[in-house]
Amino acid sequence: MATLSDVARRAGVSPATASRVINGSSKPVTDELRERVLQAVAELQYVPNAHAQLLARSHRGPVGVVVHDVSDPYFSEITRGLQRVATDQGRLLMICNSYRDPDRELEYVELLRGHQVAAIILAGSGYHNAEFVRLLNGKLAAYEATGGRVAVIGRHEHSGDAVMPDNHRGGWLLGQELCRLGHDRIGVVAGPRVLTTTTDRLTGLREALVEHGRHLPAEHIRYADFDRDSGAAATAALLDAEPGLTAIAALNDSMAIGALSLLRSRGVSVPEQVSVFGFDDMPTARDVTPTLTTVRLPLVEMGVRAMALALDAGGTGPRVESLAAELVRRDSSGPAKGGALLD
Repeated sequence: MATLSDVARRAGVSPATASRVINGSSKPVTDELRERVLQAVAELQYVPNAHAQLLARSHRGPVGVVVHDVSDPYFSEITRGLQRVATDQGRLLMICNSYRDPDRELEYVELLRGHQVAAIILAGSGYHNAEFVRLLNGKLAAYEATGGRVAVIGRHEHSGDAVMPDNHRGGWLLGQELCRLGHDRIGVVAGPRVLTTTTDRLTGLREALVEHGRHLPAEHIRYADFDRDSGAAATAALLDAEPGLTAIAALNDSMAIGALSLLRSRGVSVPEQVSVFGFDDMPTARDVTPTLTTVRLPLVEMGVRAMALALDAGGTGPRVESLAAELVRRDSSGPAKGGALLD
């Protein structure tokens, strides 16, 4: 069995440097040295004795979860699924809110490594940021090299175990429904530009519109923060700039609820004057008035699947589980005035 000294010798570094890389020390190590140590760890199949013993004797080791914001209904539903499996297996969850701050996310991964959690789960969109992706994958690789397990939800950039909601097809389904109802004057309340989830949903919606010969102008899109208030503000900006819109497509339900509130405050009837569409199918989508037409993702199931992957050490390679999107028609949507319904 390889020792720390063997790793250090193979990497051409001191045992202290090798230890800092392997154990996630806060002391700085250059990228070059880190990569040499990780390569040596992989080649020698080295597992630190302390970590291996910890995992072997404690099947109740904690699991670290990094979400954007657990108070967001999207993440609270996913966390329900994570918690369901964790509770069944007697696991403690350590939940960290990154608040969509990439630097904070990197810090949490290091912190969880330092606590030698049994697994790390990253829930939430990836970022259009190549440097962040490189740094995150490096930290996750270092953690996995020491026996830790990683699973992600909704991220393209990590090559390991993943649960992938079909955001692209969900956007396509939403675009198809808009066209079916005859809408061609459409405003879109999108999420943050930096998130891959926003891109996936918006790309799918655009593709559906193009299939029906319709174009979504850039001025008909407003980017917001995936919350109610920014959804209301974005809807106001769209209506002020384009008062003839017959539909608002919000790319999550919180923003759609903000849109409904804004329309109500202006005396605009839904769906008689303007239809409103959401995305995710949060529990509140059934409770607002009018009830919200939306794209359903199996949020709780996403959490269940991710936790199962993270705790299952039997996989021989990366496992990716795709979960389908589904359109749910409710009262907030209807035919466009003067529009032709499609079969």
